[in-house]
Amino acid sequence: MSSELLAWYDRNRRRMPWRALPGETPDPYRVWLSEIMLQQTTVAAVAPYYERFLMHFPDVRALAAAPVEDVMRAWAGLGYYARARNLHACAQAVAARGGLFPGDVAGLLALPGIGPYTAAAVAAIAFGVAVVPIDGNVERVVARLFAIGAPLPGAKPAIAAGAARLGGDAAAQARPSDFIQALFDLGATICTPTNPACGLCPLRPGCAARILGIAAALPRKAPKPIRPVRHGVHFWLEDSQGGVLLRRRPPSGLLGGMTELPGTPWVSTPWDDAAALALAPMPAAWRCVGEVRHGLTHFELRLKVYAAVVDEIVGTISGEGFVRRKAALDAEALPSAMRKCVRLASGAPPGGGAR
Repeated sequence: MSSELLAWYDRNRRRMPWRALPGETPDPYRVWLSEIMLQQTTVAAVAPYYERFLMHFPDVRALAAAPVEDVMRAWAGLGYYARARNLHACAQAVAARGGLFPGDVAGLLALPGIGPYTAAAVAAIAFGVAVVPIDGNVERVVARLFAIGAPLPGAKPAIAAGAARLGGDAAAQARPSDFIQALFDLGATICTPTNPACGLCPLRPGCAARILGIAAALPRKAPKPIRPVRHGVHFWLEDSQGGVLLRRRPPSGLLGGMTELPGTPWVSTPWDDAAALALAPMPAAWRCVGEVRHGLTHFELRLKVYAAVVDEIVGTISGEGFVRRKAALDAEALPSAMRKCVRLASGAPPGGGAR
């Protein structure tokens, strides 16, 4: 089956900015960067960020030498911001090794921010190590190929065993980099989550789920728990010169090191208006301009936004706050939830301003 898959890949491989062309040697830095960016994010969303990121940090030494604040700004909008901090720490560790990434799974696992999947993906794609990293695409292909009906996450060991079996034949072993990228492409373009194009699949003759007529139902997933809701209030404070008050979140923890509008803690029950306004950065004619909703991994955020314009911003939240020109907010490391708050408060259209 691997021979058929590789032949299909040679005809249909996707062109992506981080992927080496046929005959080219993959760049470990670009492979690693793309794999970190692609965690929990789609290829379509990552591509423009990746191109801009490379303009700022063209190689691992440039990334290692940059201030972490610059890295966070370049990352803003991609989410899961611990990845950006770990990316910077990993670049520094690689730079300390002379700028060379380890070429094996164990060496990659020893670097900051690299887990089992990323280590296997970089080892396979960049260094030709015969391992099969299992992402959502590979999980889906293997579950269908071997008709693994147990729901996820309990099915993961069986899927890992099936992936190892698929990657163990001679064709896969001879071209491990192309083999895993072929699995990625097959899952993304043919063996899709809904309406898989089984008639076009190079693995269709041996696909047990297709033969049983259950391909679209696999992999089965256990019901997701209901995400809790957290509530907060944030304040857009603008001065007469077009300055806006911001603050930096603590360096560790949720959205660590990112920039935000000053506001209340995020709690499980809605804030009373008077209690929230008592935490406003300074007395002003505050008015509520609306509410922002934003989904994070483990909970949903509902953020009420208040706005005010003053002649001069007095004090900076006990030294934690700072003022930036309204026109310069695009360059700040604002997470997606805060960019929504900025657009709401500043009157920018939904797709523009502080992107």
